[in-house]
Amino acid sequence: MTLTRRISSSFPHFVGFAKRSFKSYKLPGDPSSSPSLTHGIHVFNCPDEVGIVAKLSECIASKGGNILGADVFVPEKKNVFYSRSEFVFDPVKWPREQMDEDFLKLSKMFSATRSVVRVPDLDPKFKISVLASKQDHCLVDLLYAWQEGRLPVDITCVISNHNRGPNTHVMRFLERNNIPYYYLHTTNENKREREILELVLDTDFLVLARYMQILSGHFLRTYGKDVINIHHGLLPSFKGGNPSKQAFDAGVKLIGATSHFVTEELDSGPIIEQMVERVSHRDNLQSFVQKSENLERQCLAKAMTSYCELRVLPYEENRTVVF
Repeated sequence: MTLTRRISSSFPHFVGFAKRSFKSYKLPGDPSSSPSLTHGIHVFNCPDEVGIVAKLSECIASKGGNILGADVFVPEKKNVFYSRSEFVFDPVKWPREQMDEDFLKLSKMFSATRSVVRVPDLDPKFKISVLASKQDHCLVDLLYAWQEGRLPVDITCVISNHNRGPNTHVMRFLERNNIPYYYLHTTNENKREREILELVLDTDFLVLARYMQILSGHFLRTYGKDVINIHHGLLPSFKGGNPSKQAFDAGVKLIGATSHFVTEELDSGPIIEQMVERVSHRDNLQSFVQKSENLERQCLAKAMTSYCELRVLPYEENRTVVF
């Protein structure tokens, strides 16, 4: 039986990989509502042994911090421990650099394979680049979510193998917000990966918002950071062109979307998020496609949010723990 424990009291990469609003924890009269307190997140992965939770709690409490919530996962018959903690602290009493040093000591104590701490109000936002092809629905949703502050990222640029006209809504949006757009025409012989790598060199991770090109193993190894992809949940049954029409003609009753990390094996990387919705004989092709695209938008947004909030941890060879 898989053991999951919840405790309440007191950049992550798949190749090396990484929803709740913190505001929901600020209750009237609660000390955590004090404007002098700042929220932090810590994730931990190490061999399992007695006392890990106690030491993590002691590390935070000894500096005047208060744990708002914690998730712990210890798989059945596996000597491995995963945790994610949310806490508040006074940055005057516990400076950011000292926090890193304190969690590093814990990491060494327990021979951790992962110990990541993030303070959203103090740390820089994740820098990302977005790759997209002709379809706009995921790209547009991502851009508006970013504009509304629902995605804690800075978008350095949008890269596409589709040449959008200057008066399209996407281009107007990008121009208003000073986000560069790079059109790189691709062929079967030249995927323009060298140019893409130059453009994304300083990013923390990449997002493929329906980018219909396959990234090579050389690209993934050279980039060396996480790449998040979204695709319809009709695979592997409906491959190739126009999969929605194939599925519609086949009379499927359930459609979905999957967001996952990109690996060298096509569409087979560790899954971050999946969503499904029922369809029926009452749907026409247009409503069928709309439902499918809505799922893709929501699924990608949730996967990105989970990643940025350090909810996603690598588990075994090709799985994830998502707190």
